[in-house]
Amino acid sequence: MAKYPNNRGNYHNRNRGPKGLRRNDRIRAAEVRVIGPEGTNLGVMPPKKALELAQKVGLDLIEVSPAARPPVCRILDFGKFLYEESKKQKETKQTSTKLKEVKFRVSIDQHDFETKLRRAENFLHHGNKVKLTLQFRGRENEHRELGFNRVNLAKDELAGVSTADSPPKLVGRQVTAILSPLPEAKRKLKFNRPEDVVHESVEHDEDDDFDNDDEKES
Repeated sequence: MAKYPNNRGNYHNRNRGPKGLRRNDRIRAAEVRVIGPEGTNLGVMPPKKALELAQKVGLDLIEVSPAARPPVCRILDFGKFLYEESKKQKETKQTSTKLKEVKFRVSIDQHDFETKLRRAENFLHHGNKVKLTLQFRGRENEHRELGFNRVNLAKDELAGVSTADSPPKLVGRQVTAILSPLPEAKRKLKFNRPEDVVHESVEHDEDDDFDNDDEKES
């Protein structure tokens, strides 16, 4: 087996990690299946012997599949293992992006429009996609270009934190556009200050926004 430099100090000081993760002398199974540093199957053996193999190359013995029979352990650098696990969790979080909806009308006043933009920017700042929805009412259907102009304006105002998946499109009596967040390092807030941005769970549901606008306009 190839030797690996021990560049992390005393071996027994590397026995910390997430709660519930067994490693090194905390592994209690009678026997474990051991996977070596290069991914080779080293066979089934007592955890004491597996730990000795890990110590010889300056690495850790980590129980990666406790439910298996026997449990599966890998000989790895514990710090690198934690980094890879954190990276996987981050990628999983990114792929489960939520779609938030912000609704408004053609005749919305400037203050309310900026409130909608502030809310949309907050959602995008937290890595969510945003669906902009503008619904026509009554005679507004005769001037649909105004609706497209309003949605395009909202899209442009949010360009500091997002990019449009496609141009706005007409769906029934609505003009919609989907915005995706820019990479976190490239996001620049326009309607919120960083210290004022709240978590998405604090924002109220948008489902009743059209009804509220109807009351204002009536």
